[in-house]
Amino acid sequence: MKMTGGQMICESLIREGVDVIFGLPGGAILPLYQTLPEFPKLRHILVRHEQGAAHAADGYARVTGKPGVAWATSGPGATNLVTGIASAQMDSIPMVLITGQVGRSAIGSDAFQECDITGITLPITKHNYLVMNAADIPRIINEAFYIASTGRPGPVLIDVPKDVFSEVAEFEYPTEIDLPGYKPNLAPHGGQVRRAAQLIKASKRPVILAGHGVILSRAYDGLRELAETAQIPVVTTLMGISCFPSSHYLYAGWPGMHGMAYASLALDEADLIVALGMRFDDRITGNPATFCPNSKKIHVDVDPSEIGKNIPVDVPIVGDIRLVLEALNKQMEPAKHVEWLDRIDELKRDHPLVDPSTCEELQARYVVKEIAEATEGDAVIVTGVGQHQMWAAQYYPFNEPRSLVSSCGSGTMGYEVPGALGAQVGRPDKVVWSVAGDGGFQMTMVELATLVENKIPVKFAIMNNNSLGMVRQWQDLFYNKSFVATEYNGNPDFVKLAEAFGILGLRVTEKVQVRAAIQRAMEHDGPVVIDFVVAQTDNVYPMIPAGTSINELIEEPTLERARQQ
Repeated sequence: MKMTGGQMICESLIREGVDVIFGLPGGAILPLYQTLPEFPKLRHILVRHEQGAAHAADGYARVTGKPGVAWATSGPGATNLVTGIASAQMDSIPMVLITGQVGRSAIGSDAFQECDITGITLPITKHNYLVMNAADIPRIINEAFYIASTGRPGPVLIDVPKDVFSEVAEFEYPTEIDLPGYKPNLAPHGGQVRRAAQLIKASKRPVILAGHGVILSRAYDGLRELAETAQIPVVTTLMGISCFPSSHYLYAGWPGMHGMAYASLALDEADLIVALGMRFDDRITGNPATFCPNSKKIHVDVDPSEIGKNIPVDVPIVGDIRLVLEALNKQMEPAKHVEWLDRIDELKRDHPLVDPSTCEELQARYVVKEIAEATEGDAVIVTGVGQHQMWAAQYYPFNEPRSLVSSCGSGTMGYEVPGALGAQVGRPDKVVWSVAGDGGFQMTMVELATLVENKIPVKFAIMNNNSLGMVRQWQDLFYNKSFVATEYNGNPDFVKLAEAFGILGLRVTEKVQVRAAIQRAMEHDGPVVIDFVVAQTDNVYPMIPAGTSINELIEEPTLERARQQ
């Protein structure tokens, strides 16, 4: 069948199961957009900025497990995607991005809105393509989705010159993938699995450290079986939150710079760490030389480059987490670690998170706790980056997989608005709450118009402390309270702003108003913006300063004072 390049792209996307595209047209990609009406199965959501398209595709991918798709035109349209692409690459999020390019004859001539987007994105994509012939489009899109979603997932960019969209060629969709240079190693080595099983059986104080890889491989059942059979407490990374129910008796929180103190202490006292689908990043390890020196370590990851990169391990296993756990569980026998689990309970009692209900002033963490109660822990929570992100992860109970959506590796402020947009599109059956910072919210708040236009009912909880809270915290603790360029004196009236977009806007200044405002937002059938005017001086605890170890753990001052009394 003869098709234009644009028709081939749309037909290929449908064959790959795509149902929604986030994008913004421009000259170089216009021929593709003019093809869209011929393919009603493809829903296009017109964003206000290409960064919003990338983050929305990212949020969609995180909640569905399917590659998110974003389109942008050449030059600035394509470069506006870069922040979202980098964020997806750091967090292993499957995405396929299609950009327009100047015509083939103009490439390299510095034509209007030309840029080398494949060159720019080479370090931040899993792979990218420049399509020079329309006949190659079906194969390239088929490969792109396969590469984006297999092995360690990531973004793939396809750059298409304007005239290729209009070129006519024969459409033949591949029936199989032929990529000799790309063969993800999914099945684990049997000998390494046996060694891991022996270490687990011999350990007295084991801890499972579960990361995002468990979510990506949908290995929830295998993780739970291992934990329950061998009676091993489970801590997760920030990205791994929701891979193991927080209500489970073996769940021991998440560790690291702003994780629960008891989770970090449990890791430090362990004699064995079973690391699943995580990369021992600096937020977890602090100083690698002093990270859990008394434990043996098993590291399972589908990406061999991550094993041994930051922390030496005793048993490396390369493979898909689900397949590794299936093999490992066959070798496990019921075990008990009564003393160790008692010790974990003791750590939880001695090093708890402070109950924000006890504080008189309105704190962001109190708002998170109230949202948790109002939603009964059954919402999808999308966050920006900063203090509110940490409080959301600390105080919201995540029991369903893929229920926390956040930019973790690259820490992208501004993710909270378009990320929530994409998450709600991907999970229309769920209540989606965006826990936002006043700084990050203002970076991408233009996408409120996109929400209204597409009837996307996200609820926004802006934690408005009129400052860059996390930066201010660092200045407070490590820069002698020298508060430089962190206070906002010109924040807009967020309620009036919401109303300007046609959105219900509410303001909360006291604790007694919180519950009613959240309830009203839940009852409203459209998007809602709540301006929570919270304490500016509230800091996130616990905290392990960057580059240090568990010995430098800083806990909530109220806890420290209580211990001294």
